[in-house]
Amino acid sequence: KGLRSEGTGLYPLRGPFKNVALLPFSLRLLGGGGMLVSKMAAAWPSGSSAPEAATARLLGVLWFVSVTTGPWGAVATSAGGEESPKYPKINDATQEPVNCTNYTAHVSCFPAPNITCKDSSGNETHFTGNEVGFFKPISCRNVNGYSYKVAVALSLFLGWLGADRFYLGYPALGLLKFCTVGFCGIGSLIDFILISMQIVGPSDGSSYIIDYYGTRLTRLSITNETYRKTQLYP
Repeated sequence: KGLRSEGTGLYPLRGPFKNVALLPFSLRLLGGGGMLVSKMAAAWPSGSSAPEAATARLLGVLWFVSVTTGPWGAVATSAGGEESPKYPKINDATQEPVNCTNYTAHVSCFPAPNITCKDSSGNETHFTGNEVGFFKPISCRNVNGYSYKVAVALSLFLGWLGADRFYLGYPALGLLKFCTVGFCGIGSLIDFILISMQIVGPSDGSSYIIDYYGTRLTRLSITNETYRKTQLYP
C-alpha cells in the first residue's frame, strides 16, 4: 500500500481498487521488460487468498458495468426529455391521427434549427427547432368501431355460424350462413379469405380499426382516368 517508484512507474490504483493491482504507467518498455516483470512480482503480495481474488474480479465487473451503462443512460434520458413530438399523435381507440375529420388530419411540422422564414408581409421568424412552423395535412381513414382482429377471429372460428357477417352488419348473409352451416364450409372459407385480405369490410363503408403502423392493405383500382403507359421493350 502506498508504494510509489519513479524508476519502475508502478502506481497503485485509487479508490476501491487500491489493493487490487499495480499497473505500469510511465515505464519505458524498451529494454525494461525483465525489470518490469520482476518488480511487479515483488510488489504483488504473495499468497493472495481466493476470496480476495473473487472480490477483485467482482469489483472489476461492477466498475465495467457502471462505466459502460452510466453515460448511455444519461444520454438517453436527456435526449428523451428534449425531444419534441414530430409525428402524428395517434388515438388509442381508433388507431387514427387525433382530430381526423373528413379523411384529413393535420400534423405539426417543426422546421430545423437556425432556419429563418419570411412571410408575405416581410416579417421574419427564426426557428430553433422547438416551434411549430406549419401544419401539414395528411390522409386518414374513417373508422366506426369495427376491429379487424375481431372480424378475422370470428370468421376463423365462428364463420360457419355467420358470426362474422352479423358483426360486420350483414344480417341477411349471416342468417343464410347460419342456416346452411357456412354453405357447407365453402362460404366460411371464402369469407375468411375476403375478410383477411380486407376486401370485405363493414357494411356502413367505414374502415377496420387496425394498428396505425400495422399491416394495412391499400387496394389499387384501374378506372377510365388511369394513365396507361406503353412498356417499351429493348
